[in-house]
Amino acid sequence: MNLTKTYILASNSPRRKELLTNLGLPFQVRVKEVDENYPPELARAEVAEYLAAHKASAYQQDLQENEVIITADTIVCLEEKVLNKPIDHAQATRMLTLLSGRSHEVYTGVCLLSKEKSVVFHDVTTVYFRDLTRVEIDFYINQYKPFDKAGSYGAQDWLGLVGIERIEGSYFNVMGLPVHRVYEELLKF
Repeated sequence: MNLTKTYILASNSPRRKELLTNLGLPFQVRVKEVDENYPPELARAEVAEYLAAHKASAYQQDLQENEVIITADTIVCLEEKVLNKPIDHAQATRMLTLLSGRSHEVYTGVCLLSKEKSVVFHDVTTVYFRDLTRVEIDFYINQYKPFDKAGSYGAQDWLGLVGIERIEGSYFNVMGLPVHRVYEELLKF
């Protein structure tokens, strides 16, 4: 990593902040409201990468010479269906009921953007949930309010602790940032 650069995380996610801090990367946080709609013809990894690049583009004109913006977007996919952030308790219940007893994929798209270049990539992790009861789902939604989480859950929360049987791929990707890939890409950047 080039420590003469100023790294900027374009996210208020406490999980992304924690992961970059644990990586030892000095960074600042800058956040803008960015529309998270995407073209309907995109699927899975394309959605995650599109959203990460779209978020980064909102910062492009304000970038200084030595700055690198880091944006990310995490989506949950059950087969071809994208499960975004739920808008209410009913939608969260539907999502978690769909995920119960099944596997799904978590894609995180990342964009690194400077004045000179842009790199967009993604990582994917397969998550296996055990069968969840309605009582467990209701308890989780009422206690943890997962309305800011794709697929209505956080792997680091109670539901992840009791519901995830196993994962294939990066746990940190499920948390919202594939730090191993971010590190590799920053070394090349």
